[in-house]
Amino acid sequence: MEAVLWRLLCENRPKAGLKVNLTRNQSPVDNNLCLLKMGKDTPIVRRHRKTEEYEMITKFGSLFAGHVDFDDMGFDATPVNDRRLSDEKLAGVFDKAEAIILKMEELGYDTFWSAEHHFQHEGYECIPNLLMMYVHMAHLTKNLKFGCGFNVNPMWHPLRLAEDYATADILTGGRVIFGVGRGYHSREVDTFGVPSTLTDNDANREIFEEQVEIMMKAFNEESFSHEGKHYKLPPEVPYRGYTLKELTLVPRPRNLPVETWQPMVSASQRAMDFMVKHSIKGIIGGGAAAGGAQDQVVRQWRDTLAKSGQETELGADLTIGFSMHIAETEEKAIAEARPFFEENMKMFAPLGFVRGLSDDQISNLGQGSKARSAGLPTLEDGIKAGSWLCGPPELVAEKIDDLQNRYPGLEQINVGSVIGTPQSVVLDQLERFGKEVMPKFKK
Repeated sequence: MEAVLWRLLCENRPKAGLKVNLTRNQSPVDNNLCLLKMGKDTPIVRRHRKTEEYEMITKFGSLFAGHVDFDDMGFDATPVNDRRLSDEKLAGVFDKAEAIILKMEELGYDTFWSAEHHFQHEGYECIPNLLMMYVHMAHLTKNLKFGCGFNVNPMWHPLRLAEDYATADILTGGRVIFGVGRGYHSREVDTFGVPSTLTDNDANREIFEEQVEIMMKAFNEESFSHEGKHYKLPPEVPYRGYTLKELTLVPRPRNLPVETWQPMVSASQRAMDFMVKHSIKGIIGGGAAAGGAQDQVVRQWRDTLAKSGQETELGADLTIGFSMHIAETEEKAIAEARPFFEENMKMFAPLGFVRGLSDDQISNLGQGSKARSAGLPTLEDGIKAGSWLCGPPELVAEKIDDLQNRYPGLEQINVGSVIGTPQSVVLDQLERFGKEVMPKFKK
């Protein structure tokens, strides 16, 4: 009987994104079979997770924030604020990004994610225009999607960003995924005329939320108007014999509704309510933010969806990001990844992304080897916290399997190498994960 049910399940799997509910009084992880109901009458049988093959998490992406290769890395290397690279070196980020996306396409990854940043002569995040780059990359590949992680709204006029996304959506055949972010680099955001989260968090949030409102109207309505604290669109001006009252985005995205993602950094209830209101999905970890699963955040998100009438399993409408390094043993993986971990901390700790550090600890990060005696968090701490996956392929697969047992609604994760990792290592890690881990989950 079990074999028959299993065959029926494989032949009639639900489409990705379909909400599936457990039957009453049943645990998400059963020792034999896990019987679920799709809608009212259609039973779906799911095997216990600990079998030869895995389910549920079937989509894999990778984030490349846009760093060039450095000549030295780690606490003992050049301090972040002392790095100033040549134009030629900085522009090399595009060749590096191309090599990464071609490797991901070859291996069957689902989504390449990158980040919008500006003015970083140090070489850490060097891609200022994701949409322009993605139109080019889509013509080098056939299947890979491209995620904006993230377009920083306050550095754009909302209608210009909406137009550019719509253009990219059309030119790439729907392979660009929209992403919105608020902006924490004061050098970047404040230079464009809006306070960053570091200089005025409340003002930044206020502008960001109004911009999202405008973009969603522009995407979803044939014509629209908006009047808020920061924008009145359109202005009531004479135009060819009439007074302008409404606008139409030209072009509008071909694929509606627009799939939109936002980082979960503070994970405040206000932010989650806003995201659910606009059907925005959440990314936990990856890039600057600490990665790994955070039970409280995942549960809070599930409960926020439920308040809006969406009954989902834990992990639905989320992507969880991890930093990763695969080697023959966990000890070897840690040793190889440690200089990259240290370089990444040098970059992001002073921006507030390593919680609990004192001013002295942050100061020591900019003073070379002095950082080693500053009591800073270690890579081992990151592994214990779940933000890093380090070790042989089977150990990494086991940790991902545990993740999907905990979050039965989770369909996709991101794995990647942190800022500082050389191109050769990034490509090697993508290959090892793509060949030795990913096939256990992707069907």
